[in-house]
Amino acid sequence: MSLDIATSVRLSSGFNMPLLGLGVFRNNDCIPACLAALKHGYRHIDSARVYGNEADVGEAVRRSGIPREQVFLTTKIVGYEHGYESTLRAVDDSLKLFGVEYLDLFLIHDATSGRAKRSETWRALIKARDAGKLRSIGVSNFNVNHLEEIRSAGLETPSVNQIELQPFCQQRPIVDYCKQHGIVVQTYCPLIKGQFSHPVLQEVARKYNKDVSHVLIRWSLQHGFSPLPKSEKPERVVSNADLYDFEITSEDMAKIDALDMGKEGAVSWNPIDVS
Repeated sequence: MSLDIATSVRLSSGFNMPLLGLGVFRNNDCIPACLAALKHGYRHIDSARVYGNEADVGEAVRRSGIPREQVFLTTKIVGYEHGYESTLRAVDDSLKLFGVEYLDLFLIHDATSGRAKRSETWRALIKARDAGKLRSIGVSNFNVNHLEEIRSAGLETPSVNQIELQPFCQQRPIVDYCKQHGIVVQTYCPLIKGQFSHPVLQEVARKYNKDVSHVLIRWSLQHGFSPLPKSEKPERVVSNADLYDFEITSEDMAKIDALDMGKEGAVSWNPIDVS
């Protein structure tokens, strides 16, 4: 499978999104990590309003010297900010914080606000997108029922659903639904918070003379997902992209696939089952 750091996927909005992205969750000084990523070929950075570092991401892009249009920027609106008018204000606030005229992807961060607020928020994002403030819109931590809720309302399907997805928590019903409806699956916690001791992961890593982190990200890419590994350490950010000189065989992919524990394998928030 031919992949490189520039490999992108076409979103339903018509824009291309680089598959590999840098996550900046819980990084209160993310400029060094972002600069290292951009210097070494990353062109996709994933932030969120609740992370409190949108301004730093924007500053890193400017410092990098890379033209704004070559960097794919994502943010998200968390449940307590949901609502029509509050979402429109949040979009404008995020644009100001990033210091940009548009954002490439804006996600509903979670479904915790309830059906009515989710619908208002989605309609507001459509309006902001139609106004040119956003290029693509999507969701995060949405299960099949949440996604069906949007479809049954006659509203357009999200371009992206960002969920926890790693070998121990593969969320297959959500992935299957997304594939059926043209929704790109982004994966947070692709490195399972450093829980690398499983014998299968160790075995596969040794076979390819790679770190377990490389195997995990490569596994995600070969499934067609968009992984968002995070690190505060610039050297680790660079190392995480050293995964384009090998390909995991179908047999080894199957071994990793067999590690799925369903919801029991989650290592993060993963608020999939809220009503």
